Amino acid sequence: MTITIYHNPACGTSRNTLAIIRQSGEEPEVIEYLKNPPSREKLIELIAAMAMTPRDLLREKGTPYAELNLGDPKWSDDEILDFMLAHPILINRPIVVTPLGVVLARPSEAVLDILPNPDIGPFTKEDGEVVIDVEGNRVV
Repeated sequence: MTITIYHNPACGTSRNTLAIIRQSGEEPEVIEYLKNPPSREKLIELIAAMAMTPRDLLREKGTPYAELNLGDPKWSDDEILDFMLAHPILINRPIVVTPLGVVLARPSEAVLDILPNPDIGPFTKEDGEVVIDVEGNRVV
């Protein structure tokens, strides 16, 4: 089974998502999208699969979002895609692709909805937040 994660190793949410995937028994294809950004066509495909718009996928924190005035509604979807391709840090992450769907895994436990084996046992995020307790119940 092929699972792909568009990952930023500097992002805690992305690291937690990767850990959840691995705990499910899968070893995903890890694409560090800042080093290897998706093509325009792939980005459009991912956005469509998540039923989003390019603006929905824009990341504000820690990006040139404000400097580029991307909050202004004047920017078209095509222009926002251009900005994302020029500055991949503007692409929110992590995006996970499985045979069951595509999600922006924010929060990281959103990935459980598209994993072939979501029964991963107890899981606690890096910051100590319990996602699945020892009884196997989702806490969040």
